[in-house]
Amino acid sequence: MASLQSTLHESRPAHTAPELAPLVADLFAKAAPPQRVRLLNGLLRPVGPLALVAVAAGAFANLLPTTRWRIASASLDDATRLTAGQVLELARYVEQKSPEAFMQLPELLADSPLWVGSLGGALLLLALRAWQRRAS
Repeated sequence: MASLQSTLHESRPAHTAPELAPLVADLFAKAAPPQRVRLLNGLLRPVGPLALVAVAAGAFANLLPTTRWRIASASLDDATRLTAGQVLELARYVEQKSPEAFMQLPELLADSPLWVGSLGGALLLLALRAWQRRAS
């Protein structure tokens, strides 16, 4: 995966906020499996069945429930199988469809040291706060 700084500055004017999706994918790549599951399940909440089979070349299709539709849920196996690149595509989809879903991420990972223990986590938290100020 490209470095975080180059991802943030690629073809974006200096006055716009960075995309949240690359920060989410970077956090996923560095997270322990239990945090990955929580992160994935938070991202999956606004995703419907059609998107599950379309996003990331169908990487999330196996999360489709076998019975009646309900919110998709990732397991520990899913969290270890999925790549940061696939999560990046999922996060980009969520960023377009339901960007407010990102605001739940700090609550989902509140007990995780990733927010302060990693540059990616701290940058994502700052970007979320800036996005929230712009949105209100």
